[in-house]
Amino acid sequence: MNEKRGDAILEAAPDRPPSRPSSRPGVYTRGAETVELILDAALAVLIDEGASAFTFRRIAARCGMKVGNVSYHFARKELLIQLLLDDLLDYYEQLLDNTARQPGLSPEDQLRITIEIVLDDIGTKRTTHVFTELWALANHDSFVADRVAAFYRRAHRNLGSAIAPLNPALTAQDVDIVARFISASMEGTTIFAGHGKPWAHQMPQMKALAVTALVHLAKTVTPAEIQRFA
Repeated sequence: MNEKRGDAILEAAPDRPPSRPSSRPGVYTRGAETVELILDAALAVLIDEGASAFTFRRIAARCGMKVGNVSYHFARKELLIQLLLDDLLDYYEQLLDNTARQPGLSPEDQLRITIEIVLDDIGTKRTTHVFTELWALANHDSFVADRVAAFYRRAHRNLGSAIAPLNPALTAQDVDIVARFISASMEGTTIFAGHGKPWAHQMPQMKALAVTALVHLAKTVTPAEIQRFA
């Protein structure tokens, strides 16, 4: 793909989540502005204070409300997690629509751009902090673990949609394994080169290596290689 065109596509990406829906399942529907304030405060607590501070009391303090006001709109803390992940999914879907899913892009370009987007996103404070804290919560809460797993299943399907036409010899199961490996390889950079991490300054080199290696893997890996250790 022409590099200037690729840069233009990446620059067209939105830099903040899309508008949230006016009604949400399981949430008290009146006072939509209050609900959004609570969600913004919950996200800020995760980013700035971490999983240990993710309580109704801290969230209420963050948005200047009483604890009862928060619990009035959200019956359970887990519902906050679900809606935060739903918002993140909406954001990434819109981001991919505006970049990697543009008409005329080859599957190879789609995968390359997706890898670049993910690694650039991992370099932001929001993503580095939110996901490491969600992983911590998931270690001790089965509901959060299920929701995080559902989030990543969606992410793996997005990768698979570019991998499948790029390597038609792979079965659907093979594509899923390759997509998950690529996702794991990218997510692993979070603890080393994410925002504020020791090797964050090396993320550009890591991104270049990841694009080269992971796209090549997706194009050339064979079903026999994947199934050899099954």
